[in-house]
Amino acid sequence: MSTNALFQLDQNESYALIDWKGENLVQSNYEELENVVRLLFKKEYTNMILNISKVTELDGYGVSAIRKGTKICSNESGLFVVVSKEELVVDRLDQAKIENLTILNTVREGVDAIYLNDLENDFGDGDGEEENEFGGESSDYGDDY
Repeated sequence: MSTNALFQLDQNESYALIDWKGENLVQSNYEELENVVRLLFKKEYTNMILNISKVTELDGYGVSAIRKGTKICSNESGLFVVVSKEELVVDRLDQAKIENLTILNTVREGVDAIYLNDLENDFGDGDGEEENEFGGESSDYGDDY
């Protein structure tokens, strides 16, 4: 676990938790979030939880940092979860229409979502061409067969 003036970072084998301590994520501090997301990605973390439950002010710079984190994780089939119950913050993120963004109410829900996403990815790895019981590709014989 590492601590910074703006956030506390907890890492385990499945995900990293960024616990944002401040009440705002704005132009004056958004680069800290971008830097920690890049650092975690270099450490091969593709699942991250950003707990911004204390944040009451989020500007376009903060939204941009969250968008980048989401893109980094989703490009690697991971999940970037934002935890917040603050209506204004959630509304701001909804309005931003960030693709693949997951917003949940608690860190516990975020952890569960990450484990479910990992399970889906594990099962999804076997997808591809379906084979029938004789090893050939399945086909649609139509109504007459």
